[in-house]
Amino acid sequence: MATINLIPAVLRTLTRDGWLLFVTRFARLFAYGSLSVILVFYLIGIGLTEAQAGLVLTLTLAGDVIVSLYLTTRADRIGRRRMLIIGSILMAAAGLAFALTSNLLFLVIAGTIGVISPSGNEVGPFLSIEQAALSNIVPASARTEVFAWYTLAGSLATALGALFGGGLTQALQQTTMTHVQSYRAVVFLYAALGVALAFLFLRLSKFVEVNPVSNGPVGSSSVAHMFGIARSRNVVLKLSGLFALDSFAGGFVVQSFAAYWFYLRFGVEPAALGAIFFWANVFAGISALFASRLASRIGLIRTMVVTHLPSNILLILVPLMPNLSLAVAVLLLRFSISQMDVPTRQSYTMAVVPAEERSAAGGFTGVARTTGAAISPLFVGFMFARTSWINVPFFLAGTLKILYDLLLYKEFVKIQPVEER
Repeated sequence: MATINLIPAVLRTLTRDGWLLFVTRFARLFAYGSLSVILVFYLIGIGLTEAQAGLVLTLTLAGDVIVSLYLTTRADRIGRRRMLIIGSILMAAAGLAFALTSNLLFLVIAGTIGVISPSGNEVGPFLSIEQAALSNIVPASARTEVFAWYTLAGSLATALGALFGGGLTQALQQTTMTHVQSYRAVVFLYAALGVALAFLFLRLSKFVEVNPVSNGPVGSSSVAHMFGIARSRNVVLKLSGLFALDSFAGGFVVQSFAAYWFYLRFGVEPAALGAIFFWANVFAGISALFASRLASRIGLIRTMVVTHLPSNILLILVPLMPNLSLAVAVLLLRFSISQMDVPTRQSYTMAVVPAEERSAAGGFTGVARTTGAAISPLFVGFMFARTSWINVPFFLAGTLKILYDLLLYKEFVKIQPVEER
């Protein structure tokens, strides 16, 4: 009984499917986090240049756009469980391919077709389909709070993954293993967790599925209907454009390159980087819990904007710090508020579209974010090849993210979810 009382009230109402979705989220983000702190080191270690590593990351995210769009826009009609299992198989296959080859062409093909996360953040079809499923099994009044805990679970998993990935490579390097072999062990772990995810998704019940509306409204675009957003097309396309801008900005400081920046600027090794990004992700996850409380008072859109703006100013300040301690302090302060827009953004997207279009809407907005994030690393690779340019990505990211916040407020502050009316 005492253990049950420690569980937040909103989570006690979760069904078996709800808890399974939390477990899959945790396992997946643990894999993403462990890979993110060593991926650039691994690619450079097997012979790629910084520019080639940037190219691989860009094409990896670009390929994810096609895969995610295909799977998410069909999930509500063909089956959410099926698409989640397919995504898991693609994740495992990509990890295995990255571990077994150093050929640039094969790496590009594997990254393009499979699911690889260079940032530690969500990629692939998982997030939008899981959130659509969660929205099916929780009441609208509890959705934002459940999403906040769901975000916290992911952030903690990413944090632990980053800590584990950095610590494991350091431990293995104390043995007879080379640096590249230690990084490769983490890549193999990533593939194994993809296989585990497939088995977990097999255990979901029919209650995560939805009965789609067979016909769109009169006059709806046939293309929009084919992609599953016939009724919510205008809202989804506007949100997608803005989310693409935000992600394009964030792509300049993806965790893999941010970790590498600390190495170039201050000589920080992967084990220490794992610790830094462990705490960064812990703070980010905890901040998500405060988002639901703030949103209940001032609304989802206002919460997204008023918490995101100061975090972007802090992002610009990181490379201006004169030493490692101050740079880490500003980074951690930034992470302590940077993720408060995540559960609110996700909840808002689910709230303003019909239930039968949630997977597709989440897929479109997710693909938009991936598309934006896919372009930036290509430029970052070239910037990191020039010592005098390594701070520029932080300045670009912060400035563009501030622009996104202002445009989001202007376009959507008057479009309120049902629970806010």
